[in-house]
Amino acid sequence: MVDSSYKIPSNTVSYQDIIKRSRFIAHIAHTPDVDAARKYVSQIKEKYSDAGHNCWAYVAGKPDDSQVLGFSDDGEPNGTAGKPMLNVLMGSGLGEITAVVTRYFGGTKLGTGGLVRAYGGTVAKALDELETGEKIPEVLVTGKSEYSHQSLIERILKSYNILHINKEFTVDIHWTLIMDGREAPRAISEITDMTSGRVTFKTEDD
Repeated sequence: MVDSSYKIPSNTVSYQDIIKRSRFIAHIAHTPDVDAARKYVSQIKEKYSDAGHNCWAYVAGKPDDSQVLGFSDDGEPNGTAGKPMLNVLMGSGLGEITAVVTRYFGGTKLGTGGLVRAYGGTVAKALDELETGEKIPEVLVTGKSEYSHQSLIERILKSYNILHINKEFTVDIHWTLIMDGREAPRAISEITDMTSGRVTFKTEDD
């Protein structure tokens, strides 16, 4: 089963706000997996090591995958920072995204409700400045053909979103493609039909 596409960050943004004299600095970046998310959090925490708090949240994969969610209040009262930030990220529908909000305390306590609004709101405002792109569901397709079919196959493939192609020339041509998984069944069917079944391509799941 091919995954559907989803939106991901295509740039890194930062946003700063002053709320009751406390300075909140949000950083948002594209992080394709949990390791990348944790690395980004560490980078921001190191950069702002003198801050009172570096709270964070991530959706380090598909937006609907609960296995790739994470958050931390980093010393703020429980539930007032990381979870509100995560809620904003999840509400955006974006995947592969990490947000870190750094706080420099300004001397005035905000209360739990104020903290929730400050952390969640800072992330929301940063998201307004974020550019996004589409995450294409990739699939590996392999096949073997005679040399006489090479031109025909290449002409067919030009109509599809091929992300990578490799051809190994031996007695036959061995094809390895990485392509948009949503298009793979149609491409495979077209190659099979146009070669009268003499060439068969398949996905890694077949």
